[in-house]
Amino acid sequence: MINNDVLRSIRYTLDLSDAKIVAITKLAEHEVEQSDVASYLKKEDEDGFVECSDELLEFFLDGLISFKRGKIEPKPEPAKKPETRLTNNTILKKLRIAFELKEEDLHGILELAGFQVSKPELSALFRKKGHKNYRACGDQLLRNFLKGLALRYRA
Repeated sequence: MINNDVLRSIRYTLDLSDAKIVAITKLAEHEVEQSDVASYLKKEDEDGFVECSDELLEFFLDGLISFKRGKIEPKPEPAKKPETRLTNNTILKKLRIAFELKEEDLHGILELAGFQVSKPELSALFRKKGHKNYRACGDQLLRNFLKGLALRYRA
């Protein structure tokens, strides 16, 4: 699933304007122009389409967490190795945090989209990569999660 699809889906779910996306991204201390946002929101076959980078989507998702839950003072942490690629698992984790979703909420959202997943399968998505029970989040699951999220928050 491309980052632009995720951005478009969240924009639809929360009914965000281009200016609001710029403001949310700024909460993560990253600047993006409103004209660039319009390019990210276009379909792949439209003129002016620009692919949304992993870095930009991660800034937007971090800003979304601050927007939905409030700014949290960062705790001093040891320097962690930055992820080379934004995975579906990371996107799912950040959305779970932003919307303050519990396991039951996640199941309910997936059921709204007509997608069944067992509790062990769902918890495996939130495990650390390398853990014996880790499972990569596929595009179909993320797509159905975003669809269920839209059904839940736009109803």
